[in-house]
Amino acid sequence: MHLADLLVAIAVFGLIAAATFTTLQEGLRAYTTGAARAESQQSARVALERLAGDLRIAGLGPQDAAFAAISLAEPTRVVLHRDLDGDGAVTASGETITWSLTGRTLRRDAGGGAQPIIDGVRSFVLEYLDAAGAPTASASDVRTVVITLVTEAESVVAGRDVTTTFATRVRLRNR
Repeated sequence: MHLADLLVAIAVFGLIAAATFTTLQEGLRAYTTGAARAESQQSARVALERLAGDLRIAGLGPQDAAFAAISLAEPTRVVLHRDLDGDGAVTASGETITWSLTGRTLRRDAGGGAQPIIDGVRSFVLEYLDAAGAPTASASDVRTVVITLVTEAESVVAGRDVTTTFATRVRLRNR
């Protein structure tokens, strides 16, 4: 009789332990997915705000300065200029900034080499608009830039993408 009771107790304990383990495992997956998503969102926000800030002050300099605010306007790369020292030329370090997507890494080069800003970029698209709000291919006509950034976080759940999409419009203040 005691052996049968022991076997039943072991079976019940096994079922309870299996259910507890499954619940804990699912909780851990949910936590890591949420943490990866939060990190991806935070990194994307920082990158977007930094790029928007650079774009807003593109063209900064003396009124009579003859340099372009944006010299290259491509879908995944932009080169912008600002005259920080007020000499009318954009030759000093930090006065020409390039933002570009290399593989899955968004990079910013302000004269010290292309530094990684955010990894895990699934898509980075820049659209350029003129003063009337119409799309333009001419860098000198750009007055507004529409930025779309899609990031992908590493997820431990197989087959489940954790993506975040951010989009904003930035008006060049100095043109």
